[in-house]
Amino acid sequence: MAVDESTPLLENSQAKTKTPLPKTQLGLSLFVLFSEPMSAQYIFPFINQLIRELGVTGGDDRKIGYYAGVIESLFFVAQALTALYWSRLSDYIGRKPVLLVGLAGLSASNLCFGLSREFWSLVASRCIAGALNGNVGVMKSIVGEITDNTNMARAFALIPIVFSVGASIAPLYGGGLVKPHDHWPELFSGSFWVQYPYFLPCVVSALFAAFSFFITALFLEESLPSKRRGKESQLEIGAQVGTASDKDASPVPIRTLLRTYSVMIPIANYGILGLVDIGFFALVPLFYATPVEIGGLGLSPFAIGVCMTTFGIGNGLFQMLFTARAIERFGERRVFCSAVLAFFPIIVTFPIMSWVIQLQKEVGLAIWVLVFVQMLSWAVIDMAYVTAVIFVFVTRAAPNKYSLGTMNGLSQTTTSIARAMGPATFTSLFAFSKEYNLLGGNLVYFLLLILLCLLVFLSRRLPELRKDKQ
Repeated sequence: MAVDESTPLLENSQAKTKTPLPKTQLGLSLFVLFSEPMSAQYIFPFINQLIRELGVTGGDDRKIGYYAGVIESLFFVAQALTALYWSRLSDYIGRKPVLLVGLAGLSASNLCFGLSREFWSLVASRCIAGALNGNVGVMKSIVGEITDNTNMARAFALIPIVFSVGASIAPLYGGGLVKPHDHWPELFSGSFWVQYPYFLPCVVSALFAAFSFFITALFLEESLPSKRRGKESQLEIGAQVGTASDKDASPVPIRTLLRTYSVMIPIANYGILGLVDIGFFALVPLFYATPVEIGGLGLSPFAIGVCMTTFGIGNGLFQMLFTARAIERFGERRVFCSAVLAFFPIIVTFPIMSWVIQLQKEVGLAIWVLVFVQMLSWAVIDMAYVTAVIFVFVTRAAPNKYSLGTMNGLSQTTTSIARAMGPATFTSLFAFSKEYNLLGGNLVYFLLLILLCLLVFLSRRLPELRKDKQ
């Protein structure tokens, strides 16, 4: 099949009624995906304390953030280096085998992390977890293959709910189960728990990944068209992925995909959107905690936690109430192009808050109103990022049904690179801007605005997605 810049996005010439979601297989897929945030987020409550107790900083607590940041980022660095290859492999051998390898890797690496007493072993375990795990991209391929154009957006809209719930639960047991010999000495009184005080939350994540492994092996059906049993299947993808004929029943070469305009535009949007979003995500707690004298809000960790928790709850409600309705009424392209514009008030409120607090010398009503505007704008952006919209664009850009894994691998690689590099880049730029008073300490926001203008330009290059049912 020839693939060039004229290759259309996924479409179907035949009208179809709105297809019900495949509840069983979709539910199993989302349950398995739940292991991702469970394994990625549980270390955050105790990683700083663990680094301190290992003595790797030589007693200088100012270095804890550096070592903790290395460990937190390495998972995404390793994932960025391997996600494309796992997704590409799934286009040939099937989705299930790759998922099983990823889940086994997560389980083993979580156990290794809990048993680590040296910094290098912590690093190795997180690298193993990231390198063996390409499950997010593969899972998006499965969702794209078990849905069609009429229900794909609704299915993808469930993915961020999984990540939100997982990201909420994991830190709870990550922080609550450390040092069990202190909290429940009658149950954890052995010398093992004294020597490995952080093993219990690690084993919880490992057991969940292992349980997901068996669920996948026993109940999750293979969705790759060339590996499905029988000629007839309910998992119909030919109608919405690629052209009607798909004469070449094989994945399109990666080099060809990278030269295909209709393929790279959604991926470029995904990458730049991820970079701007992770930059804001890193800057918010830093700006809120920075002392008033150097242009921050000087909020306490508790106040910052309350802000972020309130946003998480409000954002979840916002997505449930408005996102699906907005997509249904206005279409994916219009929602995406409108949502990315919400970055402008988010970025502009940073220097405005600095100016206001320099005048008031305290966090008053005006500051809290600006914080509310910032968080509300962030919720609007999530309509474009963590919900269905960008996932649908990437999935439907696949030139044929056999390249869907590669497409999601490319997109997952871009977002993993952003998550690995973005936080350190933007926090360093923030410090550099303040230290040398560049543009009044606002250089980092100016650079974010440049990236945002690029994103707005790219978003206008996305095509309209044709519906099976008008």
